[in-house]
Amino acid sequence: MFEKLTGKINDALRFVTGKASITEKNIEDAVEAIKMALLEADVNLRVVRRFVNSTIEEAKGEKVLRSVDPGQQFIKIVHDKLVSFLGDEDQKTRALKLKGPDVITTILMLGLQGSGKTTSSAKLALRLKKEGRKPLLVACDLIRPAAMEQLAVLGNQIDIPVHKEDGAKDSVKVYQNALGWAKKNMIDTIIIDTTGRMQIDEPMMEELSRLKKASNPDEMLLVADSMTGQTAADIAKTFDEKIGLTGVVLSKFDSDTRGGAALSLKTVTGKPLKFTGTGEKPEDFEPFHPDRIAGRILGMGDVVSLVEKAQEVIDEKQALELQKKMEKENFTLEDWLEQIRAMKKMGSLQKMLDMIPGMQGQLSEDDINKAELKSQEAILSSMTKKERSNHLIIGPPRRSRIARGSGTSVAEVARLLKRFEKMRGMMKKMAKGNMKGMPNMPAGFQF
Repeated sequence: MFEKLTGKINDALRFVTGKASITEKNIEDAVEAIKMALLEADVNLRVVRRFVNSTIEEAKGEKVLRSVDPGQQFIKIVHDKLVSFLGDEDQKTRALKLKGPDVITTILMLGLQGSGKTTSSAKLALRLKKEGRKPLLVACDLIRPAAMEQLAVLGNQIDIPVHKEDGAKDSVKVYQNALGWAKKNMIDTIIIDTTGRMQIDEPMMEELSRLKKASNPDEMLLVADSMTGQTAADIAKTFDEKIGLTGVVLSKFDSDTRGGAALSLKTVTGKPLKFTGTGEKPEDFEPFHPDRIAGRILGMGDVVSLVEKAQEVIDEKQALELQKKMEKENFTLEDWLEQIRAMKKMGSLQKMLDMIPGMQGQLSEDDINKAELKSQEAILSSMTKKERSNHLIIGPPRRSRIARGSGTSVAEVARLLKRFEKMRGMMKKMAKGNMKGMPNMPAGFQF
């Protein structure tokens, strides 16, 4: 999402990095370049002015000009400013206000049509389910018939109950009926998918006000579309003034957008950005961390999020067993296949690479060559378990059979085996060094 912004900010930082000392002119040039980068990223003009003025004020202090490494000190100031504009560092302000299991928590999902509100409702429900809660999705978007059906399909996909009433006219009655069902079925969280229109109008606001009064929600989350840029911040501000918000969910965060929405929302609305939708799958829904996003914008990566993704698909016991195999050079083709599949569960390889310091924007989808990864998985899947456990038994006849079964050539099978031999040696070295610092990282990510 921030690829272009990252490139332009890194260009701007060249005015101050690598210099034994910097001047006020260096700082002004760097800040002016950052200003242009933010404006091109569709960041709200008022936000840009505040960012520029506060950065210049702090950067021109003696602390930076006379610092041992003024360039790094300036980068730290820019990083801290980005964090403050993206949101509060205190995670408690971004956490959902969830009640105990004996009292139902109500979450109202708001947003314009097409913002991703219905999908985000299901994603949030799945996330809460994984945290041990029992959510119920309630279809209160009675204007768009497809919304109710969409919510029902999503609920069935993630195995979460959905309350919908075909032909209903009153969203308040739908909610009240859903509440009665929830109390009887030990539900502890109600997530209401509310009505949405192409633009804000009075009838929609009146209905939302009625629903708010009836449900007395603990959270009122606006789902804003990242692709609308700073317009998302303006929409959020209007919703907050007319209905009241407790936070924002930024959908389509993985899209090729300029980043203006994320950088404008907190300052314009004063409300925390709580979650981001990072893909099309139900599990592509993450808490928003201002410090990590600031790191990505500055090209510093986001190793913490990467490790967290890894922990979701491989537990510590498996990782330690894998590390021991690698140290003893007992890593097999079976292990390799498991790691490829684990990596696929972590999501887009492009997104994972962008989380590594210095890698954002360095490789494109073509460079990654996803087709090659698919062919590797096909070759490995065409082997018998015995062959994957002991690759030394794979002679010419077996290679021919594997090539036919995977739709590849004998040369490709031979190349994979040769690469595997080389990789095992590299992995042994990494297992004794780098891997010990990151025990929960899937080994497949290392090569």
